[in-house]
Amino acid sequence: MLQGTLDLMVLKALDALGPLHGYGSARRIEQVSESVLRLNEGTVYTALLRLRERGWIASEWGASDNNRRARFKRAACRRKRPGARLGASSEIALR
Repeated sequence: MLQGTLDLMVLKALDALGPLHGYGSARRIEQVSESVLRLNEGTVYTALLRLRERGWIASEWGASDNNRRARFKRAACRRKRPGARLGASSEIALR
């Protein structure tokens, strides 16, 4: 996988679905890739931390589906996200 590709896939998933926790982000990317990509949570959490430090995503605490405490991430303002500068031909093919 090319460097930066995972970050763009995570941003696209958050933009399309709204707030997700790390596990949900990993499962969504696997789902839309039809299980071609198998991501462990550690890989996704590293990308989420990197994106949060850059200001491209924001996070807040909430309850997951099984009522556990989880940090939900959402795409930040479009002006701060690198994908907002990309043309339609440059988008990652996530449904």
